Amino acid sequence: MSDLYIGVMSGTSIDAVDAALCSISGKKISTLSSHSLDIPSKLKQLILDLCAPGPNEIFRLMEASNQFAVLTAKVINELLLLQKLTPTDIRAIGSHGQTIRHIPNGEHPYSLQIGNPNLIAQLTNITTVADFRLADMAAGGQGAPLVPAFHSACFGKPNTTRLIINIGGISNITILPADNFEAVRGYDIGPGNTLLDQWIQKNKNEPFDSLGAWGKSGKLAPNLLKQFMSEPFFQQSPPKSTGREHFNLSWTNKFLTAHPKIANNDIQRTLTELTSQTIANSVRSETTDEPCEIFLCGGGVNNQLIVERLEDLLPHYSINTTKELGIAPQLVEASAFAWLAYRTLSGLPGNITTVTGANKDKILGGIYQASC
Repeated sequence: MSDLYIGVMSGTSIDAVDAALCSISGKKISTLSSHSLDIPSKLKQLILDLCAPGPNEIFRLMEASNQFAVLTAKVINELLLLQKLTPTDIRAIGSHGQTIRHIPNGEHPYSLQIGNPNLIAQLTNITTVADFRLADMAAGGQGAPLVPAFHSACFGKPNTTRLIINIGGISNITILPADNFEAVRGYDIGPGNTLLDQWIQKNKNEPFDSLGAWGKSGKLAPNLLKQFMSEPFFQQSPPKSTGREHFNLSWTNKFLTAHPKIANNDIQRTLTELTSQTIANSVRSETTDEPCEIFLCGGGVNNQLIVERLEDLLPHYSINTTKELGIAPQLVEASAFAWLAYRTLSGLPGNITTVTGANKDKILGGIYQASC
């Protein structure tokens, strides 16, 4: 018998909250419908301000967490209304929350997502599972990426190597091997859309580079690209994960001081090339001559320049989106957190130790019960 779950996700780009309604029964997972709400500009700025040290942080943190929880509950309640469902129809919500700090390599590693789960459970009257990353980190893992476990459950194909590449704010890769006895692998590659979004927001006051059009209008700056590519994270061996704490405007600007005459759209073109080449390099490093299928997901699939460059850089690979596998590219991560909530309530682990580096399988997340 299938149960209905709702997964909710907001990524590094901090642009919208996506909710996916999923039917889950054992290994069968179906994404039935979805709903999304933009993050209001004032809340987005509040979140952005929390991504770096600042004054009165505890007050601002709790204010943002509660505001984000109210928005999360709103998108869920609207989804229920659209689908003519009631809270009792839903087994649980899996809420990723909004990451504001991810420090996996500190002396005392941590990852912090806001979005008060007690408030979400109260406002929706649905049991909510949240705080997925910390159990993995307690076992020595990076706490990320977590979605490869879902990729393995949902997208694996016998006797075929598949790569699932999510191009969100950060790009990450999952390697689903053809040999069932070989471990699933995965890690963060580096910046996906985050540097592109931040650069266009700074220079054109636009939230993202629609279809990659601004990047297409520019010319590649090879010397700048070479400096971008010298970033040590790209040579770091997995397990590895990253976020806005590392890849941000300050990261971009430290390279630009040596290139004061490069036009802004040329910088956008070069940042786009950085995303494309780091993904392509990762694909090549993970594959040999065996048949391999690549499926893209995340907001980056809408950047035509990224997709065109990946096709140019990887001419011998089959490249499609996860729509071909039954889940729209924008809904893969939200669906994954519905599945992770199912795993938690079933008492099953949600991490893959070969991905995160944890020393044991862990049941992830805390359970926040709905009102009686």
